[in-house]
Amino acid sequence: MATLKMKNAAGKEAGSVELDDAVFGVQPNVPVMHQVVTAQLAARRSGTQSTKTRSEVRGGGAKPYRQKGTGNARQGSIRAPHFSGGGIALGPKPRKYNQRTPKKMVRLALRSALSDRANEGRVTVVDSWSFAQPSTKEGVKALAALGIEGRVLIVLGSGDENAAMSFRNIPEVQLIAVPELNAYDVLCNDHIVFTSDTLPSAAASSESVGE
Repeated sequence: MATLKMKNAAGKEAGSVELDDAVFGVQPNVPVMHQVVTAQLAARRSGTQSTKTRSEVRGGGAKPYRQKGTGNARQGSIRAPHFSGGGIALGPKPRKYNQRTPKKMVRLALRSALSDRANEGRVTVVDSWSFAQPSTKEGVKALAALGIEGRVLIVLGSGDENAAMSFRNIPEVQLIAVPELNAYDVLCNDHIVFTSDTLPSAAASSESVGE
């Protein structure tokens, strides 16, 4: 297991912690990460777009002109797809874009993403967030003390309400709960910050993380 120096909110060393090789030490599987992220983004689509067919568009009940003798092509309705204002042929209709993704694949994608960030030295572990009260100013100071720049994903536990309110107004910070941790959000951020309580292990991730 890789050993990582644990810090406190002031940026000082507060011991060390071991990263589980089953979560942070796997070979990143790029095709699996791509498939899982694609499925996750597809599931976000509302799928409410809808076009009207020639039977749904208004008007066109009468034959526009007689069948023969006009010199024009025969027509039965001015609401046919080739007329302006007519129905749409083969247009989109409401549908679901969800893709079935096996849970093992979801977990592998998350572990691959976490391992990639750990290999680049972009995983930070804090012993705890010691905010006496919510303060965005203190949240900014804590990130500066930890030496974190760019987009950061902070994984919070159930008792980190003050920390959540301290970080939520910082534009570069994304907050996420442990059960919601996923490959897409990990890959979208430059740094990942855990506390000693939220640091995932193989046993915990197989049960809840990334489900």
